[in-house]
Amino acid sequence: MIRSMTGFGHAEIADEGFTVTVEARSVNHRHLDLALRLPAALAGLEAEARRLVQSRIERGRIDVAVQVEPVTACGPASVRVDTELARRYVDEARALAADLGLADDVGVGWVLGRPGVMVTEETAAPDADTTWPLVREALARALDELTGRRAAEGAMLGAELRALGAELGALLPAMAARAPLTAARRTERLRERMRSMLGEAGVDEARIVAEVAAWATKTDVTEELARLRAHLEEFGLKLDKGGPVGRPLDFLIQEMHREVNTIGAKADDLELSQAALAAKGVLEKIREQIQNLE
Repeated sequence: MIRSMTGFGHAEIADEGFTVTVEARSVNHRHLDLALRLPAALAGLEAEARRLVQSRIERGRIDVAVQVEPVTACGPASVRVDTELARRYVDEARALAADLGLADDVGVGWVLGRPGVMVTEETAAPDADTTWPLVREALARALDELTGRRAAEGAMLGAELRALGAELGALLPAMAARAPLTAARRTERLRERMRSMLGEAGVDEARIVAEVAAWATKTDVTEELARLRAHLEEFGLKLDKGGPVGRPLDFLIQEMHREVNTIGAKADDLELSQAALAAKGVLEKIREQIQNLE
């Protein structure tokens, strides 16, 4: 199957005292451009996480955010009072009050507000080695959802590209049919011109045949049409094969553009020129859609 480059994936797993949440987003990009955000305590897992993403996705701008939080069962961070430090604050405050003749109005609120009296003991940070299996599972699930959405959109793009390929293919018979007619029309135009200049006696059929043959060699589009048919067939085969086809199809469309441009430049026929212009329009639509494929 073919995949687009846009999608979103989310996963959340709780175990080992922590909840791991992973969000993965992707948009169009010419290459694989991965931005990975991990908690500072898990910075050592970046290489493994990158390898996991790279094994699943080949193209696109990927933003992955990993959050690790303690689960509710662990409770909030604990608070401890440094009683010895608080006692020293009280003793020093009362001694100062006695020396200055002030009232001893030291209260518990004042004491608790002194620096270092209340100590918050944070929950232990996640350990990289023990947390990696949890992060790996959450990341894999988020990537499953991301790639699933990319595949669903890719299926829609594939159907549209096949329709555009059929539209392009429908123009080729008309182009092939018009090409031989231009030689006959060129022959008649040359004959009429020679008659108008030299009269009936001056018409040199051998010269006309030679001129038309030389002109036909320069304007023959048979090879271009053959290559265009081959490219179009390859286009369909790549869509059927699936996988990361964005780059190969982009190159193929460039080749098809080259053939159509050559046909348009050689065309000495209004309908053939119009068909070439129509083909260029279809190819442009195909090129725009291909930019969305992985």
